[in-house]
Amino acid sequence: MQAVKYIKTNIVLFGALFANLGIAIAKFIAASITGSSSMLSEGFHSVVDSLNQVLLLYGEHKSDRKPDENHPFGYGRELYFWAFVVAILIFAVGAGISFYEGVIHYLEPEELRDPTINYIVLGAGLLMEGTSWFIAVKEFAATKGTRSWWSAVRRSKDPSVFIVMFEDSAAMMGLIVAGIGVWASHYFNSPQLDGVASMVIGVILALVAVLLAREAKGLLIGESADEDVVKQVRAIVSRKEWVTAVNHVRTIHTSPNEIFVAISADLVDSTPMGEGERLIEEVEAELRAAIPDLASIYIRPEKAEDAVSFAEPGYGVSLGVQPLPSE
Repeated sequence: MQAVKYIKTNIVLFGALFANLGIAIAKFIAASITGSSSMLSEGFHSVVDSLNQVLLLYGEHKSDRKPDENHPFGYGRELYFWAFVVAILIFAVGAGISFYEGVIHYLEPEELRDPTINYIVLGAGLLMEGTSWFIAVKEFAATKGTRSWWSAVRRSKDPSVFIVMFEDSAAMMGLIVAGIGVWASHYFNSPQLDGVASMVIGVILALVAVLLAREAKGLLIGESADEDVVKQVRAIVSRKEWVTAVNHVRTIHTSPNEIFVAISADLVDSTPMGEGERLIEEVEAELRAAIPDLASIYIRPEKAEDAVSFAEPGYGVSLGVQPLPSE
């Protein structure tokens, strides 16, 4: 039962993994028969993509470990580490080998052979990669809300889905480029063009790798929660009659679905210590009920003039001291 749940939870990764393994075998067979450089590059591309999905699945598994003494906030950000490794692999292995093979076949072109099998494999590859891409896009669209696609990627805290989406997009572009390379090399009777196509595939992979590395780095360093979450936290605390001002709300994602939030609030001066503790426990319970992703909540009673105000947008929305409006 748990295995079925795990597969459903990671359906995007499993779909991409099986698609890439199948098409990788077909690409290598086609490359060995036809001697196509672009097909060989596409084969390496699919192998790297398959390894990437394995690493992301491993990261998902390791990130589910419970907090312990050495990692009191859990292991959720381990997924971000493996996402960064995936980006490096795409750049170093996928892009590097593709560009290298392209240069070699451009300088030492092989004799042209019947390209029919290449077209068959490329067509099958587009079908499988397209299916995987559709699953990833569908999953991502369900979580992006009203944001634009680019904005949703920038604010996404789960790299598994958008990495597969970008990988599959790059894979489909690579298949199209490989097809053009195979066709052009035969049409113009110039096998060097197949090597050029392989180099273009390498450039596409390098660009995608840089983009993914940039996003993974931000998650690894630590990103704040969405603006809507910060606003909701502030609103809940601000509504309390025993709170005179919310000085700041600072958040950071410890995993895709776990948020640490630190709140500085100015309490009514006459609030007794024991009563303040009870009231803070109540508002913490209300926050967890309203926002289940709040894994850790820290509320610090603090005078407005003593609170440090940050202008940087990375800490959330309107972090400066905000006294409550007078009735």
